[in-house]
Amino acid sequence: MFESLADKLKDSKNIVFVTGAGISQKSGIPTFRGKDGLWRKYDAMKLATVDAFYENPKLIWEWYEERRRNIIAAKPNAGHLAIAELEKFKTVHVLTQNIDGLHQRAGSTKVYELHGSIITIKCTWCDFKDAITSSFSELPPICKCKNILRPDAVWFGEPLPQDIWQTAIQQASSCDVMVMVGTSLAVSPANLLPVYAKQNGAILIEVNPEETMMSANVDLSIRSSAARALPELLSVFQRQ
Repeated sequence: MFESLADKLKDSKNIVFVTGAGISQKSGIPTFRGKDGLWRKYDAMKLATVDAFYENPKLIWEWYEERRRNIIAAKPNAGHLAIAELEKFKTVHVLTQNIDGLHQRAGSTKVYELHGSIITIKCTWCDFKDAITSSFSELPPICKCKNILRPDAVWFGEPLPQDIWQTAIQQASSCDVMVMVGTSLAVSPANLLPVYAKQNGAILIEVNPEETMMSANVDLSIRSSAARALPELLSVFQRQ
């Protein structure tokens, strides 16, 4: 199936990857709801909200600190590395729903974090914002202005960063190829990105072990993990 793509991909110049939690599974990062029994009694979709944060900031921070430790200890896998390597041959932009920063650590230089970052911490009141990889001695952590700090991740009910979102639309609308990796495309508005690409006549490729809501509309569905499929896809580009 990879060889059948060679002619279609040969003249491509601008490739966009839309990535979700599935690409980071091989790095040991669970897909949103962790495996730890402590968190199974909580609905992750209810934890990641502004209301939950202000109702019980210590609980939310305990959850996020566990996720942060896991993410900081994780390493990019073969899927992340293949996307970064592709930059040697093509113009590549990554539009990611992930907040783990693994694309940047793999070497990708054009990464747009649609849902923010768990590494970046910001104040709920002042304009403080910084990447912090160390653990906090007290939870919730407090800013110098005496207000609570929070992860710079987009919670349910919050809008995406508009500058990032507008750039994502622009890239999706001008790409030759869009590769959707490890995302169910069930979350709005990120699930509109393939629509913009399709309207531009782009080739749509899906890499996901499971069928998604976009499967019927893509040019190729690869039922495999990103860590296995993307290195093979990279070899197609390298042979052109």
